[in-house]
Amino acid sequence: MNLHQAKLDIVEAGRRVYERGFVASNDGNISCRVEEDRILTTPTGMSKGFLKVEDLCITDMDGTLVSGQKRPSSEIGMHIFLYRERPDVRAVVHAHPPTATGFAVAGVPLTMCVLPEVIITLGAIPIVEYGTPGGPEISEPIKQYVKDYDAYLLENHGATTIGSDVMNAYYKMETLEHFAKILFVAQQLGGYNELNAEQVEKLVAIRNRMGLRGPDPACDIPDAPTTQSTTNGGIPTIRTLSAGGTASAQTSQDDLIAEITRRVMEELK
Repeated sequence: MNLHQAKLDIVEAGRRVYERGFVASNDGNISCRVEEDRILTTPTGMSKGFLKVEDLCITDMDGTLVSGQKRPSSEIGMHIFLYRERPDVRAVVHAHPPTATGFAVAGVPLTMCVLPEVIITLGAIPIVEYGTPGGPEISEPIKQYVKDYDAYLLENHGATTIGSDVMNAYYKMETLEHFAKILFVAQQLGGYNELNAEQVEKLVAIRNRMGLRGPDPACDIPDAPTTQSTTNGGIPTIRTLSAGGTASAQTSQDDLIAEITRRVMEELK
């Protein structure tokens, strides 16, 4: 990978994660595998929104500084772990997008079959068990997911995405947070409509044609039908979440509209 372009991409991705509120203060870290044994990474203790090319540093595959004036990110070990486990990965973005991190803190994975774009590009986003940041504990729990998933929620911590280059990994972070925001809004409105097995199968076929990697199954397909329910006249059913993220009830579209109307009227009083 072209070193100069990789540096420009990391600076740009850093600016974007900061401006979009995916990180605060000096949070987050970004890296790119520029050679088989060389990792270009953001330094520790610097805001990602104000990085310059000369601030970046290069380490070997043990995390030892090879080039640069600043110390590498304290979480470089997690990046190296991902590169070792997935030779196809050339970039890693770690951030704390607020809505997605809220799901991670609440213990609710983003595995619902809701958005076609997410199913195609990411499949599902699991929650990785908590590990202390900056040490080997944060990497080991990822091992069970790393072969099939390109995005992970880190329990009580944040999110990590991986990709073929820096901007590819960054865009996956955008998709992850966008999904979390939409799902959160749907939950505030009473629930969310899930795609059924046939619909998901068609999306997986598109994913395969595009040569994209993803988990199998692509997402958590609900057991109950979601498009031709015999209990509500064929109206799509809406799933609601109880504590812990498990499906707890089915609400018809009429009930949902009635609930939204009630809430709006209360606000107008």
